[in-house]
Amino acid sequence: MPDKKLPTPRISAPRVPRGTLYRGREGMWSWVLHRITGVAIFFFLLVHILDTSLVRLSPEAYNAVIDQYKTPIMGLGEAGLVAAIGFHALNGLRIILIDFWSVGTKHQRLMFWIVIGIWVVLMAGFLPRQLMHIFGGA
Repeated sequence: MPDKKLPTPRISAPRVPRGTLYRGREGMWSWVLHRITGVAIFFFLLVHILDTSLVRLSPEAYNAVIDQYKTPIMGLGEAGLVAAIGFHALNGLRIILIDFWSVGTKHQRLMFWIVIGIWVVLMAGFLPRQLMHIFGGA
């Protein structure tokens, strides 16, 4: 009986998903915004500690720095800081619920939109007064 050649098995590379694994959904944007606002708050605190420490070194230098903070650009920066702190805090509560609530992961998308809604309402209450203060309103 002649020997029959068995077919050589072909080994192929595993399928690689096309594009990125992130699809731009609420969970990813929540993660990105939480990191960005956290870093922004960290740098604000660093600058705040440094400028406050000037009062012991030179009260005149401290007063000069504080006078620079009274410009409209810095006022807009303060509004951005409040926006960052507000979102970071609300999203932090959402993350706590996801971690400790048994159905938190199931409702994480809904909770993200609730966080955005509460944040918008809070900012709508804050921004008009802040902008009036910055630009010389009441």
